[in-house]
Amino acid sequence: MIDQKLQDLALAVIDTEAAAINGLAREIRQPSFLEACRLMLECRGRVVVTGMGKSGHIAGKIAATLASTGTPAFFVHPGEASHGDLGMITTADVLLALSNSGETGEIVTILPIIKRLDVPLIAMTGNPGSTLSLAASANINVSVEKEACPLGLAPTASTTAALAMGDALAVALLESRGFTEEDFARSHPGGALGRRLLLLIDDLMHTGDAIPRVSVDTSLTDALMEMTRKGLGMTVVVDDQDRVAGVYTDGDLRRSIDHKIDLHDAVVRDVMTAAPKTVQPGMLAAEALQIMDKTKINALPVVDADNKLVGALNMHDMLRAGVV
Repeated sequence: MIDQKLQDLALAVIDTEAAAINGLAREIRQPSFLEACRLMLECRGRVVVTGMGKSGHIAGKIAATLASTGTPAFFVHPGEASHGDLGMITTADVLLALSNSGETGEIVTILPIIKRLDVPLIAMTGNPGSTLSLAASANINVSVEKEACPLGLAPTASTTAALAMGDALAVALLESRGFTEEDFARSHPGGALGRRLLLLIDDLMHTGDAIPRVSVDTSLTDALMEMTRKGLGMTVVVDDQDRVAGVYTDGDLRRSIDHKIDLHDAVVRDVMTAAPKTVQPGMLAAEALQIMDKTKINALPVVDADNKLVGALNMHDMLRAGVV
């Protein structure tokens, strides 16, 4: 019975918060939402987001989402704003203030200064008749019928609604600004998407003495020793001009054994894979990975415009860099 009660209460929370989010559709269709978008699109400075308590946590998340999707933004604590941090807000900025009641003292206190600076104010409140709402250039109503908390006290559905509305604003602005995956990657260079979209072959490839390389006249035994020393699962075979003539890989070794080739007497030119797939510097690592996946190979020589060998990389390099 206790387990069932726990599940029932949790499901009730999900239902309540889902209803709160669904109810936001009516507000997005209002002129106030479009006015808020217009103010942020026309902003020449930053979108300054503020909120107190739980609304402050949501405000911080909204500021981070805006900043990472093409709308420069940062969070200012309203309590600290009254003690010097108002200096962070300039006349070129827009203020987005979150308060479910619309009467949060720390925010109401700074409203006269915001008006004096002539900074556009966007309010996100659950009370359209509140002090904050009435002072705003655009008020977005995020009121909810009830909180998910059975006591009706802890901010739950109301903070979820505010967070969802913040995401709606950020994504609407993202589309309007023509923000792309490449733009997102530039602000997330440490993330998986950043690595996939920004990392170049040049950043991963082995160069100089680390390249497994033998000439076309090298014995197969010496080519195998070069493969073992360099540890890339292959060696590149080059002509006397250092142009790539072929590769000899672990797969080629298995085929040589299967065909009963004498590994001690063979010359690498006779058993190599000629005219192999190659890539060039400046190519995205993700593109090289696609070539590997499509051709079912695990390593690639890197060549310049004259087909001269300048590097090599394999699947393990991709895995270590987080491209895969």
